[in-house]
Amino acid sequence: MTVVKAENVTKDYGLNGQTVHALRGVNLSFQAGEFAAIAGPSGSGKSTFLHLAGCLDTLTGGTLQVGGSDAGKMSRKQLAMLRRHSIGFIFQAYNLIPVLSVEENISFPLSLLGVPQKEIKERTAQVLHDVGLEGMQKRRPREMSGGQQQRVAIARALVKKPALILADEPTANLDSTIGREILELMLAMNKSAGTTFIFSTHDEMVMDYARRLVHLRDGQIESDEEKA
Repeated sequence: MTVVKAENVTKDYGLNGQTVHALRGVNLSFQAGEFAAIAGPSGSGKSTFLHLAGCLDTLTGGTLQVGGSDAGKMSRKQLAMLRRHSIGFIFQAYNLIPVLSVEENISFPLSLLGVPQKEIKERTAQVLHDVGLEGMQKRRPREMSGGQQQRVAIARALVKKPALILADEPTANLDSTIGREILELMLAMNKSAGTTFIFSTHDEMVMDYARRLVHLRDGQIESDEEKA
């Protein structure tokens, strides 16, 4: 099943009175269960593509299907519902809510979906176990290391069982040892649940872990390599 399909996608921004062509006719699709990375120098368009695939931004031209829905024809409300139900996000800055505990940060997406409280508790407990954070559910983000906070972010993304997880530079603020642990964790989740992971990254280690590597340069695909 195709999770993301971009056909001749363009994205332009206005900057200081000039037009920046962030994506220039990109054709790219990702299938269910992929563990893929999009790499390239700053300004190559990799984060722009992730934001479009995550329905956080709107395209300028072309067509983009996410989860079988035509994102370019959806209203803001429809895009928000697609994000809420089907897409998980992991950011380099973690984006945890500082006043909430670990379990509250993780369960927050389920509350938005109206999941019954009993199921919220069960799913939160399970994902805490899966990411190795049992016993830390009452801690606040400030009481945790960077690696632990990123595990919370992964748990928050996974708890709603999305078809797609988008990870924007997820290892950027971690040392290599912790970064490898985080990648091993995400790879295990990918294999066990079949969740599609798409990364944007500068990190060679992330590129090594990816089973598919797409290189962007100046808003265009430079290479697209499937690994054995």
